[in-house]
Amino acid sequence: MSTQYSRIAIITGATSGIGEATARKLIASGYGVVGNGRNAEKLRVLELEFNGAFCGAAGDASQSTVLESLFTSAIKRFGKEADIVIANAGRGLGGSVKDADLDQFEDMFKVNVTGTLHLLQKAARKMTDGKQSNYPKRALDIVVIGSVVGRNISPFGAVYSASKFAVHALVESLRREMGPKGIRVSLVEPGVVISGFQEAAGYGSDLVRHFDEKFGPLLIGEDVANAIHYIVSQPPHVHISDIVIRPTRQDYP
Repeated sequence: MSTQYSRIAIITGATSGIGEATARKLIASGYGVVGNGRNAEKLRVLELEFNGAFCGAAGDASQSTVLESLFTSAIKRFGKEADIVIANAGRGLGGSVKDADLDQFEDMFKVNVTGTLHLLQKAARKMTDGKQSNYPKRALDIVVIGSVVGRNISPFGAVYSASKFAVHALVESLRREMGPKGIRVSLVEPGVVISGFQEAAGYGSDLVRHFDEKFGPLLIGEDVANAIHYIVSQPPHVHISDIVIRPTRQDYP
């Protein structure tokens, strides 16, 4: 089956928002996709919709065994190893340093930072296992979804911002390590994107409406998916290391 797909991508958080939009964009471009999420039913729906081009792997993306299953699923379904890994799974949390719910913070940090680190480590080890010798004939990509608040702190979302600052540090460190080996590590930093993220983060409808009035039209998942596709579709010797994408009227953060 591998001959019919030009590249194979692993995407965490693929059942909604940016992750689902990216899966759709890459499949439309002739890629095979292994998508991860906690919603097993949604993964089955995507498998039926895309036939053989999409393979679902349900589970918590912060668990090492689940992450390993993504890489083995790529080989089983598509007959070759993934050459794109997109670390998208994450959750938000409102609140300042003074007021944040620290019980929720621990879960958010586990998903956003610890889970991302596990995936980055696993992807980097697999991609450096002799495969980088194909450079510059073949591209290998690790793409991580960060946030504009990972470089511009917000006092009202301080703890979420802190998790993204940590992720940005990990990505830049990995880029410096992997780039000389012919492996591209890229960071995508979206501004306000309308998705299920706001509800899960506990952001009220009034805040979302305020964002729309101040910054709208806001980004949707497809806008970020287009940026990700741009990154991974470059020739192997061209590395887009960092993209910040905002709604046009979003001045800050």
